[in-house]
Amino acid sequence: MLSHLSIRDIVLIERLDLEFRGGLSVLTGETGAGKSILLDALALALGARGDASLVRHGAEQGQVIAAFDVPGNHPARLFLRDNAIDDDGDIILRRVQTVDGRTRVFINDQAASVTLLREVGRRLVEIHGQHDDRALIDIDIHRTLLDAFGGLEPDASLVRSRYRVWRDAEQALSRHRAKAEAAAREADYLRASVDELSKLDPLPDEEEALAERRATMMKSEKIAADVNEASEILSGSQSPVPSLASLVRRLERKAGEAPQLLEPVIKAIDDALNALSEAQNGIEAAMRAIDFDPRVLEQVEERLFALRAAARKFSVPVDDLAALRDRMDGDLADLDAGAERLMALEKEAVAARIAYDEAAVRLSASRHETAEHLKAAVMAELPALKLERAEFIVEMKSDTEARGAEGIDTVEYWVRTNPGTRAGPMMKVASGGELSRFLLALKVALADRGSAPTLVFDEIDTGVGGAVADAIGQRLHRLSSNVQVLSVTHAPQVAARATTHMLISKGPTGEASGMIVTRVAHMNHEARTEEIARMLAGASVTDEARAAAARLLSGAG
Repeated sequence: MLSHLSIRDIVLIERLDLEFRGGLSVLTGETGAGKSILLDALALALGARGDASLVRHGAEQGQVIAAFDVPGNHPARLFLRDNAIDDDGDIILRRVQTVDGRTRVFINDQAASVTLLREVGRRLVEIHGQHDDRALIDIDIHRTLLDAFGGLEPDASLVRSRYRVWRDAEQALSRHRAKAEAAAREADYLRASVDELSKLDPLPDEEEALAERRATMMKSEKIAADVNEASEILSGSQSPVPSLASLVRRLERKAGEAPQLLEPVIKAIDDALNALSEAQNGIEAAMRAIDFDPRVLEQVEERLFALRAAARKFSVPVDDLAALRDRMDGDLADLDAGAERLMALEKEAVAARIAYDEAAVRLSASRHETAEHLKAAVMAELPALKLERAEFIVEMKSDTEARGAEGIDTVEYWVRTNPGTRAGPMMKVASGGELSRFLLALKVALADRGSAPTLVFDEIDTGVGGAVADAIGQRLHRLSSNVQVLSVTHAPQVAARATTHMLISKGPTGEASGMIVTRVAHMNHEARTEEIARMLAGASVTDEARAAAARLLSGAG
């Protein structure tokens, strides 16, 4: 239920904090005191359209905070969890409206969109009045309310589940049929392509490996001649090594005759011979490294060029050729097994449709039966609401070929306001006062089934009085035993039945500015008696009016 409403700088409301309890809460006050402003502020917190004109004159922004205490399994909490919004504690909806027209939304202190706020608000509060009946505008809600009245939600859930299974089966069948037809048109091309790619047998990352190997072999080919020439110079017939070795031996034999002259020479020649030996070893290692068969290079190139030619032909990277082959092979397999698979999918789709049809027909039969019970329940409420000549009709059409997630039925609430007149949709046929009373009768019949936890009735007693107003008060009180009810009323008979009575008034702030603000006060028994007496008598409250008010309060208790 709505537990707290905080309003700052909205139209005539400067600062207002209201606590709400369960049961029936009524808001009364003189015309123009600001009752509609209070409801506009609540609607803003529930996702209604924002407007810069709502901001109080002189303020930069207005703000409304509505807090709700609902069970852990309430649809509003489940909706918040589905949208990754923390739902611990109360559900707190906050709407900020700036004077430049911008608006900001917060749900449990998390920034959110107006659309999300509206969806949460719809699950928490219904606002009904002579000209604003959001619960009945959407015809789908009529069907939902009928299911709630008859306890048909499990049957409706089964229909939705079987509808999804059937639609999934139909989509799978459609996809396979299209795929098989496309494959059949390209069968020859697919077989030739798969054969070609299977013979080529591309491997993962093969292009990169072949390209690197080819580059290495081509570099080796370029330096091979120079390496061979170096080997011939160092190790061939023209090598200086034997001559230098012979020279060293001759000098060593004569070194004793002139050691100071010959030993440095001998050492230098030895160093040169050692360097030439290391060079010979390096040349031999290089020759072993670049040793390759030109035929291998030719094979590598042929393979690489074949892969790249196939990639160009099939317009895919070389690395995707294997996947392309597998995909084409799968398409061929689908083609080859297509007829059998198609038959299996057709059987699945037919079976799913039959299962859906069975559930939908059962649900439809239950809805038709429930519609009669709902009609009787609403009709029983109409005489006391001065609608004894009216008729409430559950207009229900069923079409077994019009399959949908919610079944095969369309449901709309119709009324006939007088015998002999044409029946039609309740929202179009009933006048403002009649519509509000039809709505009340419907809500009483439904009790808390299919209802938001908080119902707001905006002046649904306008234009009625006496016994009819008392009947409205009785029904609002009955409703409040199942859900929280807030009612803006001008009828003393309704106000007398409230568990909480709030008085809305307006007056100057008391400051030098002389601005007018709206105030709301919770009233005790004495204040309630005076307010109901004012509602009975008008501007001049008499003792007789006070006595009548006391009797109303006593009788309502």
